[in-house]
Amino acid sequence: MTAPMSGRKAQAARNDTLIAEAARRVFVAEPAAPVAAVAEAAGVGISALYRRYPSKEDLLRKVCKDGLATYTAIVQAAVDDVEGDPWQVFETFMRRVVKADTHSITVALAGTFTPSPELNAMAETSGRLNVALVERTQEAGVLRLDVSDADLGTIFEQLAAVHEGDEARTNELRQRYLTLLLDGLRTPPTSTPLPGEAPTLEERARRWVPKG
Repeated sequence: MTAPMSGRKAQAARNDTLIAEAARRVFVAEPAAPVAAVAEAAGVGISALYRRYPSKEDLLRKVCKDGLATYTAIVQAAVDDVEGDPWQVFETFMRRVVKADTHSITVALAGTFTPSPELNAMAETSGRLNVALVERTQEAGVLRLDVSDADLGTIFEQLAAVHEGDEARTNELRQRYLTLLLDGLRTPPTSTPLPGEAPTLEERARRWVPKG
């Protein structure tokens, strides 16, 4: 049985969670935001933040590490599912990644910091898992043979660009367009009913309303 953390350690752990969650929200919305904006969003003092993350690059690496860990866990679960229907395993993987929204991090933060060796190693691991999943699904005869594992990242990034209204509506629309993409990836082709309603003209026009 793990001994409970002391009050100071427990508070530090809570702060770390708050900071990591705030950093994702702040930097995905505005990569150029200052570290002070993260401290404010997390509700912690700037000194508490700097004790854990001495620089903005450290915070950016943390955000990307957490996102990559989430993605790797999802693709690992798909690769490990050797008993499931190959297409259902692949589709579930795709839908879980889109729901987790890991690629909003990639779109916002790629090229804004220097990846650490740890991040590079994690990326290599997820890359190998992508290859394994795509090859297995193709060998089962249900995924187009001209699809590469490298195509997946671009698909996820395209879907991450969909933003409309609140989080629930955004996810609904992303799943709608993912369904269209999945039908294009599958062989033989299918025509799956689309989830959710198409965006309204009002929703499409909302992006042009100045903010603030």
